[in-house]
Amino acid sequence: MANPLYDRLFGKHAGKGTPFLHLPDGTTLTHDAFLRLAARFAHVLTARGLRPGDRLAAQVQKSPQALALYAACVQAGIVFLPLNTAYTVDELTYFIENSGAALVVCDGPKAADIAPVCDRLGARLETLNADGTGSLAEAAQSMPDAFETVERAVDDLAAFLYTSGTTGRSKGAMLTQGNLLSNAATLADYWRFTAADVLLHALPIFHTHGLFVATNVTLVAGGAMIFLPKFDLDAILAGLPRATAMMGVPTFYTRLLDDPRFTQEAARHMRLFISGSAPLLADTHRQFEERTGHRILERYGMTETNMNTSNPYEGQRRPGTVGFPLPGVEVKITDPETGAPLTEGEIGQIEVRGPNVFKGYWQMPDKTAAELRANGFFITGDLGLIDADGYVHIVGRNKDLIISGGYNIYPKEIELVLDAQPGVLESAVIGVPHADFGETVLGLIVPRPGEVPDLDAIGAAAGASLARFKHPRKLLLVDSLPRNTMGKVQKNLLREAYSDAFAGPEA
Repeated sequence: MANPLYDRLFGKHAGKGTPFLHLPDGTTLTHDAFLRLAARFAHVLTARGLRPGDRLAAQVQKSPQALALYAACVQAGIVFLPLNTAYTVDELTYFIENSGAALVVCDGPKAADIAPVCDRLGARLETLNADGTGSLAEAAQSMPDAFETVERAVDDLAAFLYTSGTTGRSKGAMLTQGNLLSNAATLADYWRFTAADVLLHALPIFHTHGLFVATNVTLVAGGAMIFLPKFDLDAILAGLPRATAMMGVPTFYTRLLDDPRFTQEAARHMRLFISGSAPLLADTHRQFEERTGHRILERYGMTETNMNTSNPYEGQRRPGTVGFPLPGVEVKITDPETGAPLTEGEIGQIEVRGPNVFKGYWQMPDKTAAELRANGFFITGDLGLIDADGYVHIVGRNKDLIISGGYNIYPKEIELVLDAQPGVLESAVIGVPHADFGETVLGLIVPRPGEVPDLDAIGAAAGASLARFKHPRKLLLVDSLPRNTMGKVQKNLLREAYSDAFAGPEA
């Protein structure tokens, strides 16, 4: 039965003993062994009552089994919802409830905390640990290692990814089989991936970068991955001689450059380094090329669209740009107020259209209508321009979203926590430049008259309520916040004033 995404990514590898995942313990999982594992998981999911179109929420550590759970969902027609492993139970509750997840899969140690949420919301709960154990894996052991693939169409939903906006709650971006498949096929061709490639994979797989870009591209091409649980400098350096390509966030490359072992000889076997999820500083581009002879290829994508543009594989990769629209993807710059197209070199909002663009926001028709035009163009919320040579430049965002290390951070969520602390009159949270993370979170606090807030206690309170990647890296006391005539805080002025807050060696 036809299932375009499964057939193209996974099914074509059935029965092949070709290497797929090279693991840290020195073992290798073949394509065939991986698919047999995924089939057993698919049997467990259907035995638990999940049907095509149901949602499965997964907050699990990176492992071959976690990746097989994604493949199992695709094969069984289940909508896969990967969740950041740093989310707290309070944060998870919203995603489980909003998505209507029928099954939640989590790490064993978190099950006791999550179980009451699942009980209240009517979701089943299974566990899957980083070492491949857990109730899901245990149940899979007795299942057949072949599963009849569920028929799906290109317009059927394959995944939800929740993205933070600048107003309201997180939105569930609905990604179809066609969205994921078109982007993977385009990128594999554009970046020249083949079955001979070995991708050094140290990205998380709850994020579009590590899952729907790195993994899907490798699967389409038929290549292999050195599958690391996280970025570890020693492991990366050890893996380079066995790899041909690497995808990472700017932090990966700044940390490599900080290590004298990372030399031109160390990178000799590589053909391609790709960076995304956060802006790469031009200085990092320059240092990397001087050190290795390689020019990092930077690209531009979003949760709602996967990849939109890329610097060329062959041709000039220009620092400070995100290259050209990918084949089949249209990019235009428009006036944020009127939506009218702007001319070459003018800064405006970036809009994109193509088979990669998502279907809309789950159960949020108003948000969908506001950001996805009737003609198919998606209003990205990013500001940019297209230069005379056709390169796309990202110059900022027309909203206050912070992107730190590839993660989207909604400032208002942090401000609500800060504002509730003793001695705080009000706060403003902004993103400021950071060499490793592209941006990082800075919290500015206005004290109540006559009071001196305890910044250490406030930081601890934020740490208890929010995922680690949302924690303010620094808190500062300020006398007041700049406002316009309507009383709105002018965060652009704050970003300018504190742009060098992390410029020193202590950053």
